[in-house]
Amino acid sequence: MRNGENRIVIAGAGSIGCYVGGCLALAGRQVVLLARPRIEAAVRQGGLRVSDLDGRDRLVKADAFEIAADPAAALPGADVILVTVKSGATQEMAALIKAHAGPDAIVISLQNGVDNADRLRAALGQRQVLAGMVPFNVVQSPDGDLPLRVHRASEGKVMIEDGSGDVASFLNVEGLAVERHGDMKAVLWGKLLMNLNNALVALSGLPLATELADRHWRLILARQIDEALLAMRKAGIEPARIAGLRPALLPKVLKLPDWLFGLLARRMLAIDPEARSSMWDDLQRGRATEIDDLQGAILRLAQGAGAPTPMIERIIALVGEAEAAGRGSPRLAPELVGAAGIPGRKLS
Repeated sequence: MRNGENRIVIAGAGSIGCYVGGCLALAGRQVVLLARPRIEAAVRQGGLRVSDLDGRDRLVKADAFEIAADPAAALPGADVILVTVKSGATQEMAALIKAHAGPDAIVISLQNGVDNADRLRAALGQRQVLAGMVPFNVVQSPDGDLPLRVHRASEGKVMIEDGSGDVASFLNVEGLAVERHGDMKAVLWGKLLMNLNNALVALSGLPLATELADRHWRLILARQIDEALLAMRKAGIEPARIAGLRPALLPKVLKLPDWLFGLLARRMLAIDPEARSSMWDDLQRGRATEIDDLQGAILRLAQGAGAPTPMIERIIALVGEAEAAGRGSPRLAPELVGAAGIPGRKLS
């Protein structure tokens, strides 16, 4: 691929999408942001500020890329489409890509969850669709702040399914490390184990680093991961390593005393102090969360494999209650979240 000639469309330019698109534009790539009208207006007015945990802080001027809220304006002519919408919008985005993008565009899912690439493939037929994984958190500045800022608040390399040719190299730019991986199924299931913590950040209202530093919350995460690992073993799924650890060791490390966890899990705690999860942001903005594609994916796997999931069902129920209440994070204490006795809600 030729760096300045291939058109990259960010299909769903929220926090992750704006960060990825901003880094690519700063590297001279031809970038189109397909964004909500709120994002479109903010970027047109003040550009996009892109910063990260490593100390970079760069401004992308509004004329450095195209930005549109209309898929019919953004998608035609795309050579690469990076899908960064929430999992619940995957089918809708697939229909838009099918309607407006050319048949030769390479579609890459950079979404949470384990089956979004499969959903895209099913909807897009013969088009080339690749699975991807974004390991880091991105924090977006509050509404009304100009320029709009997207801050990468943790570390990690973006992984893209092997077979992508030179696409990974084309996307690998300063501030956005990208490489190919031969077993994306294992990577996605491994990432899902850590994504089970997104709901705990949302329920607690705490920054991610604060929540992970508290053993009371880590014990709840460890119980979820234990349930998930049992379901995966019964289903014959082998998740990839997380933060350098074999998945089987992760619950043991999470259960350590705070002082010892802090010493042994430095990579896991290399997070901006203000970073929170996208699920927390969804609750704050009154949007549907991805709970059915995170904890819900484990629950469906466990139900098929005959494995118990009492803690995962409880987390699904509590997030469902918070969504229905529409008042943002319920700011629950870990003692309440870790209690037993609330049945899970039915998944869609």
